Amino acid sequence: MSRMETLFAMTDNLKEKKNIFSRTFHIQTAGCRFRVKRIEPEPGTLLTTLVFLHEGLGCIEIWRDFPETLCESLGCSGLVYDRRGYGGSEMFEGPWPVDYLEVESSKYLPALLKECDIDNAVLIGHSDGGTIALITAASHSNMVRGIITEAAHIFVEQITIQGIRSAVEAFETTSLKEKFVRYHKEHTETIFYRWANRWLSPEFSNWNIQQDLSKITCPVLVIQGEDDAYGTPAQVEGIATQISGPVRVKLIPDCGHTPHFQAKDTVFLEMTRFIREIFL
Repeated sequence: MSRMETLFAMTDNLKEKKNIFSRTFHIQTAGCRFRVKRIEPEPGTLLTTLVFLHEGLGCIEIWRDFPETLCESLGCSGLVYDRRGYGGSEMFEGPWPVDYLEVESSKYLPALLKECDIDNAVLIGHSDGGTIALITAASHSNMVRGIITEAAHIFVEQITIQGIRSAVEAFETTSLKEKFVRYHKEHTETIFYRWANRWLSPEFSNWNIQQDLSKITCPVLVIQGEDDAYGTPAQVEGIATQISGPVRVKLIPDCGHTPHFQAKDTVFLEMTRFIREIFL
């Protein structure tokens, strides 16, 4: 068994990284078995949990060590998990429903937070994860203290469609598929095409969550790279102008769709400052 296969198979592994501990295990809730990682600094200083929500092709490992680094710096707990259909969580076949982001936000994430006794969360979401953070805060404000989005979408743009079509071509003609196989193994094609086909489908072209944004009253930090191939600053402007709570915007030059890797120092600084200010 390879190192990655061993990681995907483990259900209760405790490991130490500097002054922080992380434990990966499984939780059964909302009719689904989720693989989660809990991060605990020693000692903790902020009474909150940072909840990391991965992108449309992501999983726990794709975050690398960013969650541990951020939690350690702030002295707060963390939760990272594989959404249903990803990584080591319960798999399923078939296409995503048109409202798959809403289902995650209204059913699975709230149930997982409740199961983990988290009611004061800061949601940190990348791409699809950012959208899920917004919808969750709009419908479950009692569980969310703040939101950080990276490259979130609130409606479908032509640049998004073009970017996904380019991703499909790269998946089929370059080594991109092999890179995802490291994380998703035999489920790689299912995960990739389920995501791509939903966003490229005609019935998804009118998907839009702007009508829910005014329900968000907690502080929000909106981050996006100026060179994001999947979204324009119109996404950022839409979030910033329509939510009801305080908002801070950070557009990062020379940065694409993954700011926490492509502009890690800038993102780390913005996130730590934002989270500390929430709890002043």
